[in-house]
Amino acid sequence: MKHTIPIEDLGPLASEMADAVSKCVHCGFCLPACPTYNVLHQEMDSPRGRIILMKSVLEGEIELEEAVPYIDHCLGCLGCETACPSGVPYGSLLSSFRFNTDTKRKRPADERLSRWITKETLPFPDRFRFATQVGKLTKPVSGVLPSQFQAMLSLIPESIPQRQTLPSVYPAEGVRRARVALQTGCVQQVLAQEINWATLRVLARNGVEVVIPLTQGCCGALALHTGDKETAKSLAENNLKAFPEDVDAIITNAAGCGSSMQEYPLIFKGSELEEFANSFSARVIDISVFLSEFDIEPIPPLKNPLKIAYHDACHLAHAQGVTQEPRNLLDQIPNLILEPINEGDLCCGSAGSYNLEQPEIAEQLGQRKAVNILNTGADAVVTGNIGCLIQLQTHLSQFNGDVGGAQKGIPVWHTIEIIDRAYREVL
Repeated sequence: MKHTIPIEDLGPLASEMADAVSKCVHCGFCLPACPTYNVLHQEMDSPRGRIILMKSVLEGEIELEEAVPYIDHCLGCLGCETACPSGVPYGSLLSSFRFNTDTKRKRPADERLSRWITKETLPFPDRFRFATQVGKLTKPVSGVLPSQFQAMLSLIPESIPQRQTLPSVYPAEGVRRARVALQTGCVQQVLAQEINWATLRVLARNGVEVVIPLTQGCCGALALHTGDKETAKSLAENNLKAFPEDVDAIITNAAGCGSSMQEYPLIFKGSELEEFANSFSARVIDISVFLSEFDIEPIPPLKNPLKIAYHDACHLAHAQGVTQEPRNLLDQIPNLILEPINEGDLCCGSAGSYNLEQPEIAEQLGQRKAVNILNTGADAVVTGNIGCLIQLQTHLSQFNGDVGGAQKGIPVWHTIEIIDRAYREVL
């Protein structure tokens, strides 16, 4: 990669950025895997096109403003990394580019406001719970608001579960076989706290003691998505201190959180915390991976056959390379039938805060995914990420009548919830 600006100006991530660009041979294998290219059909809205744009900005050939709209369109789903035969680390390039450029331009007022609201509410469960109550009151007048704010309000469910405080330690049942720490998420604590309770019950049933650090906070995913490095760094540093070192693993049950926590070495690249961030991230593991590698207690057979469509969360499948483990777990439930989803590796449009910032593209992707799910004829949908879960619930509920034999409003569960329900024989 030939630079017309000194590479040292790009900071400690410069070499990673240069290596990522140099690996791309412009073959086009990434195009069918890219959600925005599938929707917009523009070369610059593909991974290949964005790499050219990022390279041109870094070398001073074009102004940042020319590239920003296309970079903002990127969901960061990393489907391109899975498809790329050359192993281009597109995600590292994208994160590094956003870190280096986000402070170098002033966004329009509505974007700044929506990003500020996201930054100051979603990572803080108490604030977010309050914001959802205010948002529900605002829904009747949402039509006069800018599209980003309409998107925010549309994703608020009709009812918000009552807050239930998690214990600091959830003991194992019987002989303790392992001791882990649980990352509890932010949005998940407000909109779908049953996911955490299901996680605790399943782990305890299998002899795993769970520690829930009281000082843990947001994983930093939303800050990473938007290129806010200082906020991401602050949140990550807090978690490095909050989680105990004397545990066998740090369990995540939200794909976006797990992926972000595995990116901590990138955030602390070149700093005194880089080595510790590496050892921390190496212990971060998704609940489906942990359980699939564990000799779990046999699951009772379902009373009636149940057809399930499993949706691969991008930050589990592409960012963490986890696709088979959730399916292996589900296969352990007798009488459960897994139905494949057409275009199963294509993003649903959630992508962290993407469906708030790019609602039109997210809407098209959400509807496309909902149709593909309904065409399976499944009785329920299972996924491993809270963002996907909310996006799928929203778009599946929009269909009147039925599509492909599946009724409107079919349930969407987290993988761990269906394992828990099967254990408790409530399916």
